[in-house]
Amino acid sequence: MDINWVLLRQISILSVFFGLLLGLATLVPYLGILSFVFLICFIAPLVIWILVKYGCLSLSTIKDSVIIGAVAGFVAYMAFSVIYVPISVILMKFFHLAANYGVGLMLQNANFFILIVISLFLGVLGATVNAFTGFLSYCVLDLLNSMRK
Repeated sequence: MDINWVLLRQISILSVFFGLLLGLATLVPYLGILSFVFLICFIAPLVIWILVKYGCLSLSTIKDSVIIGAVAGFVAYMAFSVIYVPISVILMKFFHLAANYGVGLMLQNANFFILIVISLFLGVLGATVNAFTGFLSYCVLDLLNSMRK
């Protein structure tokens, strides 16, 4: 299997953009839960749809869609963590404010190592769920392409 570095860079750039955007959106109290669920579940279909729409990606196998979904989910969550975790820690420690009270309490007493482990664990969880939604995106795109013919 040959790695297409240009495609990997495009997937990563889109995932980082959406991760950063959702990291900021998650800080808004009532919007936070929706944006976090979108981050964990629907980044891969969005990235796949954008790349297929602009002709950068043609999904030929299920394995491609799963790999793209996993990469997009992990990279997006890591970018999300870069924005959300430091701002949440600052808000909780200095201003005693939390966008999400349970997360705020957890972040208030956590040390740096625990924050890294939690971020990596949730990044792997995001990669797993987005790999599945990438697979579902492949199935939907395949169904739509077969209906057009």
